[in-house]
Amino acid sequence: MKTRILLQAVKYAGLVKSLAFFTSGILLSLYSEAQYFGRNKPGYHVFRYDILRTPNFDIYHNFRNDTLVDEIARMSEYWYKVHSTVFADTLRNRNPLLLYENHADFQQTNVSDDIIDVGTGGFTEGLKNRIVMPVSFTYSQTNHVLGHELVHAFQFNMISADSISLRDFSNVPLWMIEGLAEYMSIGSVDPQTAIWLRDDILHKEFPSIDDLNKKPQYNPYRYGQAFWTFTARTWGDTVIAPLMKESARMGYKAAFDSILGVDVKTFSGMWKAATETHLKNLMKDTVEVLTGRRAFSGRNTGDYNISPVLSPDGKYLAFISEKDVFTMDLYLADVGKGRIISKLSSTVRNDEIDGFNFIESSGSWSPDSRKFVYVAFIKGENRLVIIDVKKDKIIDEISIPGVKALSNPAWSPDGKYIVFTGTSNGISNLYLYNYHTEESRQLTFDKYAYIHPSWSPDGEYLLFSTDKHILEGRKTYVSHAYDLATLHLKTGEIITYQVFPGAGNLNPLFSNDGKSVYFLSDRDGYRNLYRYSIEENSVYQLTRYLTGITGITLLSQAISLSDKDQLVYTYYTDNKYRLYIASLDDFKEEPVNPYLLNYEAATLPPAKRAGLNIVDYMLLHQPELVNSTEGKFKPVPYRPKLKLDYISNTSVGVAAGRLGTGMAGSVSAIFSDMVGDNRVYANLALNGEIYDFGGQVAFLNEKKRIKWGTAVSHIPYRYGNISLVRDSLDINGEMTPVNNYITDIIRLIETNLSVFAYYPVSITRRFESGLSVSRYSYRIDRFNTYYDDSGFGIGQTREKLDAPDGFNLIQADVAYVYDNSFFGVTAPMQGARSRYQVLATMGDYNYITTLLDYRKYFFVKPVTFAFRFYNYNRFGQDVESGRIAPLYLGYPYLIRGYDGTSVREDYLSGLTVNHLTGSRLLVTNAEIRIPLTGPGKLSLIKSRYLFTDLAFFLDGGLVWDPEHHPDLKWQVTSSDDRIPLFSAGLSLRLNLFGYMVVEPYYAVPFQDGGFKNASFGINFIPGW
Repeated sequence: MKTRILLQAVKYAGLVKSLAFFTSGILLSLYSEAQYFGRNKPGYHVFRYDILRTPNFDIYHNFRNDTLVDEIARMSEYWYKVHSTVFADTLRNRNPLLLYENHADFQQTNVSDDIIDVGTGGFTEGLKNRIVMPVSFTYSQTNHVLGHELVHAFQFNMISADSISLRDFSNVPLWMIEGLAEYMSIGSVDPQTAIWLRDDILHKEFPSIDDLNKKPQYNPYRYGQAFWTFTARTWGDTVIAPLMKESARMGYKAAFDSILGVDVKTFSGMWKAATETHLKNLMKDTVEVLTGRRAFSGRNTGDYNISPVLSPDGKYLAFISEKDVFTMDLYLADVGKGRIISKLSSTVRNDEIDGFNFIESSGSWSPDSRKFVYVAFIKGENRLVIIDVKKDKIIDEISIPGVKALSNPAWSPDGKYIVFTGTSNGISNLYLYNYHTEESRQLTFDKYAYIHPSWSPDGEYLLFSTDKHILEGRKTYVSHAYDLATLHLKTGEIITYQVFPGAGNLNPLFSNDGKSVYFLSDRDGYRNLYRYSIEENSVYQLTRYLTGITGITLLSQAISLSDKDQLVYTYYTDNKYRLYIASLDDFKEEPVNPYLLNYEAATLPPAKRAGLNIVDYMLLHQPELVNSTEGKFKPVPYRPKLKLDYISNTSVGVAAGRLGTGMAGSVSAIFSDMVGDNRVYANLALNGEIYDFGGQVAFLNEKKRIKWGTAVSHIPYRYGNISLVRDSLDINGEMTPVNNYITDIIRLIETNLSVFAYYPVSITRRFESGLSVSRYSYRIDRFNTYYDDSGFGIGQTREKLDAPDGFNLIQADVAYVYDNSFFGVTAPMQGARSRYQVLATMGDYNYITTLLDYRKYFFVKPVTFAFRFYNYNRFGQDVESGRIAPLYLGYPYLIRGYDGTSVREDYLSGLTVNHLTGSRLLVTNAEIRIPLTGPGKLSLIKSRYLFTDLAFFLDGGLVWDPEHHPDLKWQVTSSDDRIPLFSAGLSLRLNLFGYMVVEPYYAVPFQDGGFKNASFGINFIPGW
């Protein structure tokens, strides 16, 4: 695995993994894909990069749209101006920015080996300070992620420029790091974060600073932003840089004292008081009475139930949920009965689907309520996936030529067309797909966003949200402002409705009579449901909720309407997303001014700013500042060059002792090109004498679909023997009896040259192959230390002994690997794993090995039923001649309870080691795994520190060879018997803070004495 410092900048709340600054050690294993199991990161496309050079950035891209690249270049220079002003700092060199046309391309970047999921909006890594991100469906999304990531670039720059080490910077908690990036890219007005704060005040769970460190329910992005808003509005934006630096040097608690002049406890009290005062005053006029009924209880759904879509006939509801803990899956529910019918689609069940676009995209029903269309990531692009709901089967996967990113498909009332937002060359527009003729055409042709499309009942109009007029210069209060508009399909005319101009008006739906539009708006800082009457040109508010109707982000679709005037909505409360279903007649309408906006409720506390305002001012004047950036942009060709990414701290030591002079030292380094297509790993080490010098240099190329590499290594393995013998020594010409304390230092030296390749078919399947040539040689050094009979040392000699002849090996292997499993706290809990491998060994030893390893995990919340079938065989003359040590069945990671089998000469007294050896091996295992302590969603007992699984196991195994055939008996009766061995017992696996898994167990070996020989043992590996 490579060493890297990766700062994961995830834009979304709650579902996706956040990574802080970290370093991982350089291992001799080169790449995670070359491990025994593990998922893959396929590279479906070959990217050819160009560079646009600006005053402060080198933008690496493969765009054909120069206008878009220029626009992003101006955005980058704007954010540079903002952040350099706040940090009072500049980047020392032009900062690399790797830009991808869409999220599907971004997921294939080689800068990071991590599998990038749909929730990751971008990331910044610290080795080369590279910002890596895709262009999003809207300008505001792209702009926000760019501003967010550039904050991290300044943070990394601060580490090296201000004599702050990486270890020091680990003192800064993640909520400070990510929260600052959110505050500086969004500002202090944010309806989405305000929803979270109101929810905490409502449920009396507003966090202290210590809670942010200890309790995972407090998302570091949202609460970190709220923290920095309070800090900046109280002490001023000029406090940001010194507080970050002092937190890195001394820790945040000391930084609070020295920079803010208050301790953490006092700060927490001030923050909570300001938040309660501000929000409670705003929440007085709202009434927490929810319209409709809750669709599902918490027992049969997860905490995140999002993207709801009612079928036209109102009978069914499709929605996405993490009900099964490990994945976000698409479920089908019966509305009338209020129960889930089936799981329509899953990345576990559908192996060719790399992921769902569940964050900001929902699906759509066909008019007859029989088919459902949604967007999935498949083979490096977005595709429309159509499932026959009655048959519970995928019937079509639709790829749109030239359009690799899709969002929010909507089926036409006549069933002939599917409209969607698509991205081509980084520009998003509306597209229309004819389901019958399989033809598609583009409907809009400009740089503006057209999102959340839906149909009029007569099929003549498309309704959507757009930022067209806002980006043309209208003043906005929030960065995510969208208008409601319609497109006449025959004429192409676009009409924009003058409804809450400058607010976030999203998720519009035509009423079933076509006379009204239902939509969500944050025009008053909340997120509520509204109706716009087209005929009356008037707006009515239907809900006044304390938190809001919302998905994971503001762009997530959160409402759906059936032909029967049923409306389903996603309501956020108590840190959960819950679904409610109501009839339109149930809502009480209240007329409101369509031009009145008030974002006081979206302004994060405190209500009044006391300190210097830099961030909000520059965000408010963003359009002018973006347009004013100098256009000194120059295209230059990209020429890949390997440059140093990382070098470890070198160490050298020298010591002298009884066994001679020893030296120790090591150095590791990584080199790569800017886009990560080529890497070089080097590791040199010396631990002992000069003969113990070892090292490895490896090259990895990941540019194309087939990944390949080569490595050369020289590695000494040292071990020894100690003995005490009676000897004689010539002392002054007389042979004198002495005691000789003999130490033999034995070195096995491996010199290896290897080449390898792997082909990721998908995220779950891959082929591997490799070829290596190795030379093994020996060196034996003997140290004789002499003592007289009184124990006094007389002297020491050293001699080099004759060593065994070396030998050569050539090995070639090929394997097929499958892994769609999901890991719990100590072992896999859902999915399956398999590996099928053939290895040929040639040279001084000649034999062939075959391997079949299949594992299956059935998760029935909260228990997992796990099964393994393992078969390992050796074939060839050298195997049967005894030149190669036999296979041994008694290792506890194969079957437990037989590692204590004694070496007995008389088989009648019981099982012997001989009964456990051979050249063919078959193992079966079954376990019932119960997550005992750990995360609340997984375990019976919630714990933040103690992660354990309890397992009841049944192990079975059989070993044999051509001379000793399997015999299906319960007990041995002959030394030639090779019978099945079984054991059963109980184990407790403990995850020791992520460093290792320890498994103490109690096993009963049925063929070796049963209960009378039951014993305790221990494994030091994760569960299979």
